[in-house]
Amino acid sequence: MSQEYVPIESVADKFSVSISTVRSWIRKGFIPRDSYIKAGNTYRFKLDEIESSLRKDKEDEHWSELIKSDEDVPLNLDDDY
Repeated sequence: MSQEYVPIESVADKFSVSISTVRSWIRKGFIPRDSYIKAGNTYRFKLDEIESSLRKDKEDEHWSELIKSDEDVPLNLDDDY
């Protein structure tokens, strides 16, 4: 069965982080490219795939970077990720 894509707000709510943090995770590659789609400035995500990826990253040494928020760093949504 195909998994439903959800908006960025759902990802932020699921992991109790800000939308800016989710965008930072995208920039840093913590959210794999094949777990979301992007149309213009709109993202849709597969929550199960993101959770699996974040669990894997937690086991790696990059976890401390993952949980840091970059809320003061603006995200250029025109860039392709």
